[in-house]
Parts: sequence; structure tokens; C-alpha cells
Amino acid sequence: MNKGEINIFLKYFEDKKQRTIVIVDYGNVEKWKHSLSWDVGIRELANLIKNFSGKEFLRRFYYGADYGKEEKSKILTYWSKKVLETAHFNRFDVQHKRVKYIHDQNNKHGFAKKCDLDVEMAVDLIKERDNYDTIIIFSGDGDLMYAIRYLVEKYKKRCYVFGARDHIGREVYDAKTDCCVTEVLYVEDFEYRLSSTRFK
Repeated sequence: MNKGEINIFLKYFEDKKQRTIVIVDYGNVEKWKHSLSWDVGIRELANLIKNFSGKEFLRRFYYGADYGKEEKSKILTYWSKKVLETAHFNRFDVQHKRVKYIHDQNNKHGFAKKCDLDVEMAVDLIKERDNYDTIIIFSGDGDLMYAIRYLVEKYKKRCYVFGARDHIGREVYDAKTDCCVTEVLYVEDFEYRLSSTRFK
């Protein structure tokens, strides 16, 4: 997409903003930097998403709450706290759960971190189905496609997926082929709107 096509795409949502839910899987979005060579900023992401969704409770941001290795710790790590607070400040409805530390002898740190929020996203999409007609997902992970197929086929929802070109699962492309995903959009085309250095 060029800038003109992006402007047309955004204009398409002007009368749909009150009936569009946006799902941001920020754990997935954060990994895009490895192939993009730039970071997707939370503030920039929020500014773009306001073009799609006008209700805060439909702008949903999912990320792990990392309290460190100590199971009883109640203090978030600096990075996790910064991400969650920034998302909240930018008027996302923030959804999180505690990051698990799993022993892993093959990891140089001796542990791996895990926090998968796919089930929470799928349940929220189904719970909120009466409040939206259109779904926009920022995640190339194909795990949500089972729920998307259900929502499209049973409730006639429309779905758009944003992802980085090297981070989009085959399930997403298969869902597009089957008309369960209306369009796959590439964040590379939106760099001028999404880069964390946009306002610097």
C-alpha cells in the first residue's frame, strides 16, 4: 500500500469506528523489530488505531505482566511496567496476565519466559461479538484464526490482519484464501505512521 491507498483505507472506517474491535497482541508486535529494523511505538500504534475504533473498550491491548523470577514478587519489571502504563496512558483497554518463568537448561539464562494470551483474545472476541461488526488484529500469529473462522461464518464479522511480512503464519493466509480474512496488511507500508521515532 502507498500513502494514498492507506488514506483511502482509513477513510473507509470513518463510519465504522463505533463498531470495530482492535486486538493488539503486543508480545507478537514487539518481535517484528527483528525483521523490520525499527520498532512499532505504542503511542504511534494508538494514534493509528483511533482511525479504526472509537470506543476505548474495543481497543484492546494484550501483554504479559512480568514480575521477575520470584513467584511471590509484586513488583513489575521496568520494561513490563513501562509497556503496560504506556498502553493505558494511550487509551487502550489493557489486558494482561502474569509471565511464567520456566526452567530451561538449554537457555543461556537457565529459564524461558512464557505468557500466551491467545485464549484470552479469542474469548474476548466471542464475548464482545454484539458490540462490533469488524475485527482488526495486530498479530501475524495464526492461532486466532480458529476463532475468526467461527465469528465470520456464524456472525458474519469481517476481519483484517496487520503483520510484518516475515511474521505472518500460514493459517492467516489460508483464512484469507477462504474469505475469512478480508485483507492482510503489512506494517512495513505503515512505517511512516507506526515507527517509534516518528515524533522524535
